[in-house]
Amino acid sequence: MSAAESLRPLTMALSKGRIFEETLPLLEAAGIQVSENPEQSRKLIIATSNPGLRLIIVRASDVPTYVEYGAADLGIAGKDVLIEHAAQHPGGLYQPIDLNIARCRLAVAVRKGFDYEAAVRQGARLRVATKYTQAAREHFAAKGVYVDLIKLYGSMELAPLVGLADAIVDLVSTGNTLKANDLVAVEDIMPISSRLVVNRAALKTRHAQLQPLLDAFEQASHANVATA
Repeated sequence: MSAAESLRPLTMALSKGRIFEETLPLLEAAGIQVSENPEQSRKLIIATSNPGLRLIIVRASDVPTYVEYGAADLGIAGKDVLIEHAAQHPGGLYQPIDLNIARCRLAVAVRKGFDYEAAVRQGARLRVATKYTQAAREHFAAKGVYVDLIKLYGSMELAPLVGLADAIVDLVSTGNTLKANDLVAVEDIMPISSRLVVNRAALKTRHAQLQPLLDAFEQASHANVATA
């Protein structure tokens, strides 16, 4: 590692919202304070109280890309995002720690009154709208159900209501959004939480800088499990 590289602060990629908010206590456990809240600032690069660490704010779906290609040394992303990324980039990221934050579940939902059990009988064909095409494909393939996947990026709950799809696959936390749109969750696919991801090259070349942070995050993640 060059002298310039050793002086460069570590860069962590984070997304706004729940993941950012639930990462703050993990950083505080490592003795690190964040200088600004991205919800109140237009800055995309945020300093911390540790001169050896800075944050960059990116879309949740872009976190794995920034880390894999070395624009960030590490980042935090949901398991849902990582599954979709791995389908296109197998083996590209090191995922050492499940941080047990931003917990929810990936589920199948349909409009009220839709006979899901009949619709997914062996050999059936279903139209499914989702952002999570890889996870949905694997789930229905394991059930022997043929699916036509329709990729959407938002307002997923609308698809069954206007006849675009029979079902959706989406993240569910409280279920309030489903309820407000007359949808019901009919099947859980998997639990989701956010994970620490690390650039493989950085893990080798910047190990001394990364390891204290990894240790602090791992300890904090164990505390999250205990309080779950």
